[in-house]
Amino acid sequence: MNAIATNTPTADAALRESAVVVYGAYGHTARFVVAELHRRGRTVILSGRNEKKLRELGERYPNARIRVADVADPAALDRAFAGAAAVINCAGPFSETTLPVADAAIRAGVHYLDVAAEQAATAALFDTRGEQARAAGLVLAPSFAFYGALGDLLATVAMGERSEADEITIAFGLDSWLPTEGSRLTGRTNAGRHLGFTGGRLHPFSYSQEQSEWRFPAPMGALAVTEFATADQVTIPRHLRTPEVRAVMNLAPLRDVNDARTPNPSPSPADPLGRSAQTFLVEVVVRTGEGEHRAVAGGHDIYAVTAPLVVEAAERLLTGRHTTTGVLAAGEAFDAADFLRALTPDHLSRLELPGGDAERHTQDADRPTTIAAAH
Repeated sequence: MNAIATNTPTADAALRESAVVVYGAYGHTARFVVAELHRRGRTVILSGRNEKKLRELGERYPNARIRVADVADPAALDRAFAGAAAVINCAGPFSETTLPVADAAIRAGVHYLDVAAEQAATAALFDTRGEQARAAGLVLAPSFAFYGALGDLLATVAMGERSEADEITIAFGLDSWLPTEGSRLTGRTNAGRHLGFTGGRLHPFSYSQEQSEWRFPAPMGALAVTEFATADQVTIPRHLRTPEVRAVMNLAPLRDVNDARTPNPSPSPADPLGRSAQTFLVEVVVRTGEGEHRAVAGGHDIYAVTAPLVVEAAERLLTGRHTTTGVLAAGEAFDAADFLRALTPDHLSRLELPGGDAERHTQDADRPTTIAAAH
């Protein structure tokens, strides 16, 4: 059985080259993150508030270290992060964990990443910790997940060398959405705190019944969509100049999430990687005066794909393949096209970037059109 580690300075020095802390390691998405780190040969430190759950997970990874730490106990976080090379925060609600865990990472002198979908938590990190991160020579990378990173990377590639866009739209097409308990908790804690980005600023956003039509690439095709609040609307404007960042999603997954009859258990594994059968397609359109520039990615399981996204980012941080320091969005921190290609074909089964057949310019037929509001 794993022991709760108390490390000597020598042991800490040996760990630092390879160890990554996963905080909240026993959550649904976090388990994919731990598995991906293990697959890549990284030493994993399992951390979080629940010792029982940490020990249960540790049975699957006998070489992992277990360090119990409550987010409200800075000294415990300091002990948990000692000797590590990076911290990946998977513990929600992120409104409670983002700043304390990021501050502990800064004190430990290690890079910080999280998988938050909570817009306010990510915005707070950008607004308050950039100077400290730069002074420490560190990267803090919030919302490095399906929501927040994938759309941001696609938008960065679609933007290319252009200095400004009139509008950036992220269209999410999901065949279904069986939410985890973490997603349900986020929905409850984030109620009334949604944000949109229009007129060059973040502002309160309220969901409505207004629908429009989005023509996704085949085989998904034309679907009714509605405006959606996502972490991408916080990350993208931090480094790409545009006054408007819209996000839309098709209706089926939103009905799943909002339907009290949707089953409570986490998504069931459907392949050897433990991914569910859920499929997704993300299309980003950057609109400028010269036309529309698109990038598309598709795959399986929005929770599982977060693991290769955030672990690839951690690997690049630990090997010095990042552009600068501070609180950074995905496309700001890394070479976006190279990053996305590194995820194919194992994690992204579809990737279409500008410059090839996927590039389509503005035509009236390509524009989303408003249709009647649903009641």
